[in-house]
Amino acid sequence: MPGKAALLFTMVTAGVVGTGYLLSADNHRQFSWPTELAGKDQSASFQNTVPENQPPDAPTQQPEPPSDNALGYMLASVADQYAESTRYPAWSVPLSPEQASAYRGNHYEPVSLPLEGNGQFTVTLEKYRFTEGEQILVAAAIQGPQVVDRSLSATLERPESRDAVASTTLEEAGSPGYFEGVLSADESPGEYRLIVEARLDGKPVRHASTLTIEPYLGEFEGLGDARISNNNLIIPVRFSPEDPGFYALSAQLFIGQRPVAQLQMEKRLDSTSDTINLKAHGTVLANQTVDGQLQLKNLQIRQLPARPGDRTNYAFGPDEGYTFTPPDLDSLTDTPAVNPESEQRAALLRQLADKF
Repeated sequence: MPGKAALLFTMVTAGVVGTGYLLSADNHRQFSWPTELAGKDQSASFQNTVPENQPPDAPTQQPEPPSDNALGYMLASVADQYAESTRYPAWSVPLSPEQASAYRGNHYEPVSLPLEGNGQFTVTLEKYRFTEGEQILVAAAIQGPQVVDRSLSATLERPESRDAVASTTLEEAGSPGYFEGVLSADESPGEYRLIVEARLDGKPVRHASTLTIEPYLGEFEGLGDARISNNNLIIPVRFSPEDPGFYALSAQLFIGQRPVAQLQMEKRLDSTSDTINLKAHGTVLANQTVDGQLQLKNLQIRQLPARPGDRTNYAFGPDEGYTFTPPDLDSLTDTPAVNPESEQRAALLRQLADKF
């Protein structure tokens, strides 16, 4: 019996982790699930609250013991969540506003270094990944009571050797405590450390962050005509690759300012094929009100490694994305995607739940 319980616990854990992964694929950020936060808040509220009409000597109500069917209930819940997630094909999943913000593939999160006296030393870049040959605009802001020199230095280093490959001076610009300068991304592709050094009260203070330099992969050349096929909205994206190979394209589909779906597709591109067809499944578009045009935003393409051990290279579409007029979407239906393997897994979880 202990072996059976351990096996069931392992399968429940795997199911929960798998469900979270399916609902937040390619997410390079961590999400705080609302249900978990709500549960913690409700628990804290319950523990700290005493009914006003309870007399001082009233017996304390004992918590009810857990149900004998708690494991079955947990399995049934996991089965329901898994079945819901498998309604959508892996290449077309619903997208919430929070996920849309987190899925931005080339966003640099400003890094702040705390200083004495509640001060901060913050470095900001316009993006995280730069194409070889681009200029890197570095901005730094220092807030606090410290006395700051009129200029800062910025250095690009190789993380493994700490060798400096480029450097520049950041000059005060616009307002006190705000500095700007430009570095060149002429180095070979890879990850680099950005060191910004300031002198505060006459002492050096170093701020470190990271960025990557990517090879030139090719050019986005717009969209083809969107069409409907097999309960999918087909959106052709043209990309002219510098080198032939397998590429993975992802993008976010918006109705107005509202995110609808995260789309992704892989394909081999070469001199004879320069189009990847993204597909928005009927489950994410059926019954949606589309007034005018749709938008494709945050396009990211990855050149997949040709051999094990090779790095994955990245390129990005235009910042403004693409706007297009869709065909009539009335024929799309909210019919779950058919995936026999996923259906079998959901059925197995349901069978396990029914045994308790």
